Amino acid sequence: MKPMGKRALALAVLMLAASGALAQGRPGAGWWQLPAGIAPPPVPPGNAMSAAKVALGRRLFHDADLSINGTLSCATCHDQRRAFSDGVRAHPGAHGEPGLRNVPSLVNVAWFTPLTWGDPAQTTLERQALVPITGDDPIEMGMKGQEAELARRLSGNPCYRKLFRKAFPETRGRIDLASVSRALAAFERTLVSYDTPWDRARAGGDPLPEAARRGEAAFAQCAGCHAGPNFTDLRFHRLPGGAADADLDSVIDSGRDAGLARATRRAEDAGMIRTPSLRNAAITAPYLHDGSAPTLEAAIARHGLALSPARTAELVAFMGELTDRTITTDPRHARPGARCDIASGY
Repeated sequence: MKPMGKRALALAVLMLAASGALAQGRPGAGWWQLPAGIAPPPVPPGNAMSAAKVALGRRLFHDADLSINGTLSCATCHDQRRAFSDGVRAHPGAHGEPGLRNVPSLVNVAWFTPLTWGDPAQTTLERQALVPITGDDPIEMGMKGQEAELARRLSGNPCYRKLFRKAFPETRGRIDLASVSRALAAFERTLVSYDTPWDRARAGGDPLPEAARRGEAAFAQCAGCHAGPNFTDLRFHRLPGGAADADLDSVIDSGRDAGLARATRRAEDAGMIRTPSLRNAAITAPYLHDGSAPTLEAAIARHGLALSPARTAELVAFMGELTDRTITTDPRHARPGARCDIASGY
């Protein structure tokens, strides 16, 4: 065999480094095919991406065994066909408990912090994944205090035993709530949506229809809050006409939604809600944190903008161009089959 030249050796080293980066799941290592100007999302040092971890998270995401009575999975409320949103005002919990807020889309959540409508403490997907599973305000999947039962259920499945070993070799595949949340977070970081007509037009593709272009110009008055490539500033605001409620305790005790104040317990935060992303808005109705706006037209009206019906229609046309149909049909995110397959397609 001929000795390797310096140039070939350098190329081999670069290829080896790239393959090592892929194995460690470092940002930019092949997990995200992103348009120009979009940096890979942050990944916590303790939860590097891997094919096995994503495959495990995908299976867990679609598994109703994560709920107390086997009636709810993550995918029950985060439906791929609706860009991982719900379609109802507020989804009830496993025992039929009323939901508190409208289910937001999970598209591009890898870039979001804070992650929820009204809790500034939810800054990582690993932590937030525990809220629907074990939280009790409101009760969703109802597994609080049932961590041992969850581990027992998953441990009884040979596929899960295999996937946990592959995904978490450092703990020899220990099955517990912490590893469940890490796997779910890894899968959720792959729910990426940057393939809309608007994205393609910005990249030099076909221009938007004329009505949508006029709507995009009108959207300038919305861009203060719906800012950046994900159309959210990720800050907390109060809709026009809303006001802080001095009697915060009575609002919370009555079951009404106090917004940010539900988490902070500060009266001045009552009614404040984090700005939602507008990506895929056309297929994620109903709107607003309480699902009280059934249409985009109604949601726009709630913002107190003095718009003619024609201008409102143009805004709606523009938001329709923020729809990514690829994310709604990508087989890598769909419910996995019975075969215990680690290959994820990434």
